[in-house]
Order: sequence, then C-alpha cells, then structure tokens
Amino acid sequence: MTDAVTFPAPGRIPYPGGCVLEPAPYALDWLLKWPADVTVNGTVHASTPVFPLLRQLLRDPAAHGLNAAQAEAARDRFLLLAGQALEAEGGQRAWLEREFR
Repeated sequence: MTDAVTFPAPGRIPYPGGCVLEPAPYALDWLLKWPADVTVNGTVHASTPVFPLLRQLLRDPAAHGLNAAQAEAARDRFLLLAGQALEAEGGQRAWLEREFR
C-alpha cells in the first residue's frame, strides 16, 4: 500500500549564521514555512508549504479525499522527517508537535 500523502524529506536547513540568529529557532521557523512538492491522492501540490497543507488535511481530511488515519500518517511522517532536521540544528521534535495542537 502506498501513502496517500507524500513529500520529500527537508534538506539541510539553510541557516544563514551570524550572532543574532539562533540555529534551532530559525530551523523551526524555516520548517513551518518549508515548501515542497506534496502529492495528495495523486494530485501534486507543487512547491507548497508542507506544514500548513498538513494542518488543512488534519482539519478536514474528507475534503482532500483522505480519512483521518491517512492525514495523521502524513503528520507523523512530517514530524519524523522535519523533527530530524530540527534536531540536527539543536531543536526538539516536541516543538513541531506543539505546532500541530
């Protein structure tokens, strides 16, 4: 069985550096706006911010041809992949989890 919602893992977060920005909060902000090609039931949403789309899917899965379990699986995949990217910058996966509440 294939996933109803697919998207790539985020690449290395393009932290600009400097003494003003902290890497972990910057990474969190970047991940919440991160655009990627997201496929929902065969429909490609090109260069779409992933997090806001996932929130829409969770809010009303049926409007996108999904059931709640499929929307939750997409959220869990985002938390896994984006969480790894965030942790690489010193952040915590729990920060992303909190954004879904």
